[in-house]
Amino acid sequence: MWEQIRSNRRRSLFVLAGMGALLVAMGLALGVMVAGEGGLLLGGALALAIWLVMWGITVSQGDNIMLRMAGAKKIEKRDHPTLVNVVEEMSIAAGLGHRPDIYIVDDRAANAFATGRKLENSAVAVTTGLLASLNREELQGVVAHEIGHIKNRDVALMTTAGIMMGTIVLLAEMGRRILWYGGGFRSRSSSKKGGGQAAVMVAAIILMVLAPLLAQLIYLALSRRREYLADASGAMFTRYPEGLASALEKIGGIKEPQADKSRVTAPMYIIQPFLGKTQRNLKSAFATHPPLIERIKILREMGGGAGLSAYDAAYRKVTKGKPLAGAASLTGAEEISVQAPSSVDPSSSAERTRQASDAFLAASGYQRRSCGDCGATVKIPPSLKGKVSQCPRCSGQLK
Repeated sequence: MWEQIRSNRRRSLFVLAGMGALLVAMGLALGVMVAGEGGLLLGGALALAIWLVMWGITVSQGDNIMLRMAGAKKIEKRDHPTLVNVVEEMSIAAGLGHRPDIYIVDDRAANAFATGRKLENSAVAVTTGLLASLNREELQGVVAHEIGHIKNRDVALMTTAGIMMGTIVLLAEMGRRILWYGGGFRSRSSSKKGGGQAAVMVAAIILMVLAPLLAQLIYLALSRRREYLADASGAMFTRYPEGLASALEKIGGIKEPQADKSRVTAPMYIIQPFLGKTQRNLKSAFATHPPLIERIKILREMGGGAGLSAYDAAYRKVTKGKPLAGAASLTGAEEISVQAPSSVDPSSSAERTRQASDAFLAASGYQRRSCGDCGATVKIPPSLKGKVSQCPRCSGQLK
């Protein structure tokens, strides 16, 4: 597995180098649009400065920004013991040596994502819809998938690629505004009719239009490949590929629209947030994830194995493509047999929904008090703490 992770990192560095070259080219193009050929150095310096500012913000606050964008709330074990236990189990199975922080997002759509440029500040976030929809074995599969992203350092690399893409898009927007408002282009074109000047300007405009599209395609291709490796890691950590396959099947069938539709955070989720069931099963250069039906088929083709070799064989059979893992990884891969769950999860969907809602409210600062007369549980928002003493149902005193 480590050989494959290193191989993916090498490929990713080439991709990042390509995005870096595209970023510099965007800066040069912007400089040409503003000040002609004499603005090349100015444009390159501007692109580098913007990237460094965005990088600094992301390194210092990137994980918190993403969690805030999703509306995630940090929970403790007392808030949702089952989820915390599952994250602890999968962290041990992955050999992380540190349990990621755990967050819940109040969203009826079922989804999950991981953050953390470093292991020490890593986190796993799941929606209340996911907790309501999945049983314990399926939840293990999803959490193991996200732990796989942390283990494989996918989150750090995707964050870097996302910063570059965001900078390229920002520069492109600046270029479009310059074109829209005139910005010297018309004055230069009227005073300098030379063919060389015109050719440079046309090339800059074309690059300004195409660069964001190319950057997005590179970013999404990087995301799709890593989903396969995270699925393989999930099957390995749980030793039960059917758990993740069943979870993906359930998640893909839920029609509830997701509140977080940001294209920045979309590649981080276990499935693409803003697509319907049919779209999630189609191959597309603009998709953040591989086809969902393909991922499910691979997991169910693993047969009696739960290791990398079994996943790679299933991957080649389903995709009819090249091996996912390198030869060294497959040669040294441990043969892992599938282990069925030791017990059946007895919880009902209604019970899981209640637990998920209670956990989010507790993480949001709500206070739970019970009525001494009718036994009702009252959830008091932070703004009313200390102001509510009677039960709204029977007017009895709250404990």
